[in-house]
Amino acid sequence: MADSAAEARVDRALVTRVLLDDDRRAFEQLVRRHQGMVRAQLRRLLRGDETAADDIAQEVFLLAWRKLDQFRGEASFRTWLYRIAWTCFLQAQRRNPAPADDADEVEPPTAPAQPVDLQLDFELALRRLSDGEQAVLLHCVQLGLSHEEAAFVLAMPLGTVKTHATRGKAKLKSWLSAWRAGAAQEDPA
Repeated sequence: MADSAAEARVDRALVTRVLLDDDRRAFEQLVRRHQGMVRAQLRRLLRGDETAADDIAQEVFLLAWRKLDQFRGEASFRTWLYRIAWTCFLQAQRRNPAPADDADEVEPPTAPAQPVDLQLDFELALRRLSDGEQAVLLHCVQLGLSHEEAAFVLAMPLGTVKTHATRGKAKLKSWLSAWRAGAAQEDPA
């Protein structure tokens, strides 16, 4: 917690320098501090499309530069950037809708073939979740945001975030139970 509080103070100081002194180097520091996590968020949302993630990340930081005076500090700077990235992602999806995904029609395997297949089955199971469940689990589990931060980023009521998290985790647990059962059979201990 102390590290995140210290990081938040550094971010606020950099934002202040940008706003008061038009300090472009301070903004460059903000970009360097946060570009990796913004790109990671976008790569996950875009299922590994690094080129599209980089393009949208560039949009995110241009928008952050133009709208920095709207950062009120109600959320951390990191959370504020995640929200901008989420909004840019949604806009990109509206401009260029992804082709239909057959993940809803495919059932995960009933028994594990090889342990290396777990990642593939997990990705398949994630795609079977509703859009809301996917978004909440990405932000809460994979990116480590609290429910409150995810609610801010996704512009969802807190109760909806908690419901999506609970339902999404339950579905994943159910769909991937074959892996747990297979691992128990292989482990003689």
